Amino acid sequence: MRGLFWLIAVFAAAVAFALAGRVGEGYVLVVYPPWRVEISLFLAVLALAAAFGIAYLALRLIGNTLALPAQVRAFRERRKREHAQKALTAALQCYFEGRFARAEKEAGLAWEAGAAPGIAALIAARAAHQMREHDRRDQWLERAESAGESLRAARLLTQAELALDERDFIGARDALRSMHGTGPRHIATARMQLRAERGAQNWEEVLRLAALLAKRGALPPAIAEEHRVQAHIELLARDSGDRISLEARLRRIPSSELALPRVAASAARRAAALGEAALARDLIERSLGAEWNAAVVALYGDIEKLETAKRRDEARARIERGERWLREHAEDPQLLATLGRLCMAAELWGKAQNYLEASLSFGPSRAAQLELARLAEREGRTAEAQQHFRRAGELP
Repeated sequence: MRGLFWLIAVFAAAVAFALAGRVGEGYVLVVYPPWRVEISLFLAVLALAAAFGIAYLALRLIGNTLALPAQVRAFRERRKREHAQKALTAALQCYFEGRFARAEKEAGLAWEAGAAPGIAALIAARAAHQMREHDRRDQWLERAESAGESLRAARLLTQAELALDERDFIGARDALRSMHGTGPRHIATARMQLRAERGAQNWEEVLRLAALLAKRGALPPAIAEEHRVQAHIELLARDSGDRISLEARLRRIPSSELALPRVAASAARRAAALGEAALARDLIERSLGAEWNAAVVALYGDIEKLETAKRRDEARARIERGERWLREHAEDPQLLATLGRLCMAAELWGKAQNYLEASLSFGPSRAAQLELARLAEREGRTAEAQQHFRRAGELP
């Protein structure tokens, strides 16, 4: 459409010039001694227009000729950028396809061409890491560092991720702390830091990060609870040198988490090891009141081994509590076995045998067989004791 318009315009101009030439009576006189030239006005206008056109074309030609080197350089730079972008794209594709050697090569080409050199260096570092070429990986990370502050977060996050992959938890933690000195601002970095702090056994920080991620909904409740339980157990092991430090640690554990079976069992064992059987019993009773757990029930009976004969009255009190639990858990073999051990400690021999035999009626138990063997030995029933010992030896 545009070409047709210009064609019509040219024809219209030609017609206009032809008509003007026919009706025009003016002339132009050019005097250059000794010459004198007289031409028509129309021809003079055409000559001037032609001269202007020729001069314009000549200037354009000269200008284009002078600009040709710059245009060639710009063309080459454009082609170089295009090739660099293709190399960067190919590096990403090869990395995700698992062709790490090719990915590193393409990323190297992109880095040399200057197409996002920091990103290219990080891709090459990740590819070298996957091939366990640690020296080349470190070289690429150094090159990425020279890319400036704009790529600092990506570089540190990559460094932390690669360190975690090698179980270098201290290095990963330091990189993440350098990235966010006051704490992680993003869920992804918080997850990575939780893993790093756990590997570095910084359990106080594990508690904080697990609570943070659970609050944000970034960690399943069961996983968050597992992190907190492990952290509490490790901190109890660290802070159980004496009663004062143990009680200080127990005060720092929320009551809902202290009642968790594994935490309560660990705390009870620490208390019992310090001779604080009453504290251990209290911890177990509170845990069982919140959640019934067979392993904790078994531990409740084991604490009695630390008691002396003069405290049999307390053992009887625990038997009464256990029998109240028995109303709701009448078929729990662990509870029955625990009651049997408590009755033996309280020297209630007949009752102990009844509970231990009742426990075996619901399932085989090596501990119950051993307790029955000891009870039979005490009462002089040697053959029966040997039989229980033999059955205990056959159980895992």
